[in-house]
Amino acid sequence: MTSQPTLKTAGDGPGEPRDSGAPGGSADGPGGDGSGLQAGLKNRHLSMIAIGGVIGAGLFVGSSTGIATAGPGILLSYALVGTLVVLVMRMLGEMSAANPTSGSFSAHADRALGPWAGFTIGWLYWFFWVVVLAVEATAGAAILEGWIPAVPQWGWALIVMVVLTATNLASVGSYGEFEFWFAGIKVVAIGAFIVIGGLAVFGALPGADTDQAGLANLTGHGGFLPNGAGAILTGILLVVFSFMGSEIATLAAGESEDPQRAVTKATNSIIWRIGVFYLGSIFVVVCLLPWDSKSIADDGSYVAALDSLGIAHAGQIMNFIVLTSVLSCLNSGLYTASRMAFSLGRRGDAPRAFARTTRRGVPQTAIIASVVFGFVAVFFNYKFPDSVFLFLVNSSGAVALFVWLVICFSQLRMRKIIQAEAPEKLVVRMWLYPYLTWASAALIVFVLGYMLTDTEHDGRTTILLSLLVAAIVLVISLVKQRLAARRAGERDEVPAG
Repeated sequence: MTSQPTLKTAGDGPGEPRDSGAPGGSADGPGGDGSGLQAGLKNRHLSMIAIGGVIGAGLFVGSSTGIATAGPGILLSYALVGTLVVLVMRMLGEMSAANPTSGSFSAHADRALGPWAGFTIGWLYWFFWVVVLAVEATAGAAILEGWIPAVPQWGWALIVMVVLTATNLASVGSYGEFEFWFAGIKVVAIGAFIVIGGLAVFGALPGADTDQAGLANLTGHGGFLPNGAGAILTGILLVVFSFMGSEIATLAAGESEDPQRAVTKATNSIIWRIGVFYLGSIFVVVCLLPWDSKSIADDGSYVAALDSLGIAHAGQIMNFIVLTSVLSCLNSGLYTASRMAFSLGRRGDAPRAFARTTRRGVPQTAIIASVVFGFVAVFFNYKFPDSVFLFLVNSSGAVALFVWLVICFSQLRMRKIIQAEAPEKLVVRMWLYPYLTWASAALIVFVLGYMLTDTEHDGRTTILLSLLVAAIVLVISLVKQRLAARRAGERDEVPAG
């Protein structure tokens, strides 16, 4: 494989990485017994993972709340968040193309800002995805139980988790193949929706009921911003988390045949992916139906849009697409959590067992540990949905913004490190560095601050609980770092025998 080596291999302070978890080398450390991650993902796998990574179930399920809040102006909310994601992905692409690694932004933060940053953001990201496993498993089980009620919902959740765990344990190629088809179905479905809906908007779809459709829906029913310009900011809070997952391609790239090419391609294509799949599909929805249509709130935006055209079984069609998105998210969530745990293990920030790999290059212990916590979260969802599980969901809710902020600050430092050590590796460059990086960081801080004022949609609760968990993880990191320094000092004081 053509994995790029780390720029340096020694040290653990800012600018001097510990083991970054770069694939291709041995996973052997203390207690290690594997041969490291292997290049099992093909270029077609990476291409579809990059495309599908930005299409989460949240787009299909959560967009109705945003439309009800901001009206057609939700397009501006999606455009603003989409622009931010493009910029952040460009920064991440710059760092990952220079040094592809299974730890992605966590390993870059470890290198650029210090071990405390890599430890904290790595564990927060892992925590986010194991909670997502429970959310998505429950959502998928609810759909499957509706189709086959003989199996209870908890049974379906168990079946789904077991099947996808087995897939991830088999080989990285198995994960890639499943994700290729899951993502492919999502891409085809949303592409068909845009084409069919677009034809209906302009009255060119034969046999469809298009009485309610038209560009007039963008300005009718109270105007483009019926609830005022402030609703755009509230809309941002509602849609920002549906973009989480765009960074998965940079984690997966490390296990591809050509990591640098994969990262570059994924980074360069993020603009059209967000433009088509998010802005394109939401534009069609708000043109097909008035934004205040009761059916959007009752049935969901995409189901309501299909129903308005008189398409038979629209609800079941959308349930199939949502189920595919749920399975895709579960598959990628388990993969992502395990690779982050693997990277943390390689850097000594998690049990060394997490860094062990099988002969097929699969971090078995990291996968099983992630699944176990996912199962525990599923149990909490069924047993304590309004207390323990609600806390888990809210306390992981702002992790996306924390990750993006860390990427900004890491890139500011890493650009200087790469330029000094290996400028030829700057094959992807952040635009207008450092001005757009600082502007992106400022926007993220603004959104975090605005969340503190949002009591209607639990924004304040989410940010406060997320900050609490982040503070706990940071304290653990600092204590661990201090204890390690003390042990190192004690070893240095022992006289040579």
